Amino acid sequence: MTSAFDPKPEMLRIHDLHAFYGESHILHGIDLNVGRGECITLLGRNGAGRSTTLKSILGLVGRRSGSIMVNGKEVIAEPTHRMARYGVGYVPEERAIFASLSTEENLMLPPQVASGGMSVEEIYSMFPNLLERRSSPGTKLSGGEQQMLAMARVLRTGAKLLLLDEITEGLAPVIVKKLGEVITELKKRGFTIVLVEQNFRFAAPLADRHYVLEHGEIIATISKEELPSKMDWLHHTLGV
Repeated sequence: MTSAFDPKPEMLRIHDLHAFYGESHILHGIDLNVGRGECITLLGRNGAGRSTTLKSILGLVGRRSGSIMVNGKEVIAEPTHRMARYGVGYVPEERAIFASLSTEENLMLPPQVASGGMSVEEIYSMFPNLLERRSSPGTKLSGGEQQMLAMARVLRTGAKLLLLDEITEGLAPVIVKKLGEVITELKKRGFTIVLVEQNFRFAAPLADRHYVLEHGEIIATISKEELPSKMDWLHHTLGV
């Protein structure tokens, strides 16, 4: 029997992760861990290595070394197309919505590859905008609706570890607020979330921990309890 003080079971553990694009050495020994149902952020200036960390988990870099454990299984040697089977879902910055397909066709496109994916009804309940636009082609959706659709598509696959890359970029405040509510609800449902986010005001109340990257290394780990006392340092480091 576990006590209330035991840490949550690990969903993701990265140890001594190095990543390369060609001859360029981008990540220099990343170490982080995320418990099941936690949300963490990767903070840093552009070029710090935040998005590369997400891509490295998926094998979308030229070369990588170290250890990446997902739900207790070593996956660093796994090809990208196998990662969904381990419950990993990725929402890239570019969203990748198919313009010629309707909202619902886009939603139904990826197969369910892991058990426990959300039903279409659950997704429409979480994203009522998508229900209203279910027959609209991808080109007719606003930026915010496209972002919701990109997240919804991943939730249907059965992913339990969500890698979200700059999901609020360029979106109206009302949509950003909605995405914050969605992430809060997903945490309650036991999803594990890794956020790469430039909008610190959005990320701060959602995350259990913040990892600050600089030049491909983690230079600080800040818990939500420590955050108020670190705000001045963070603003200086991030240049916000």
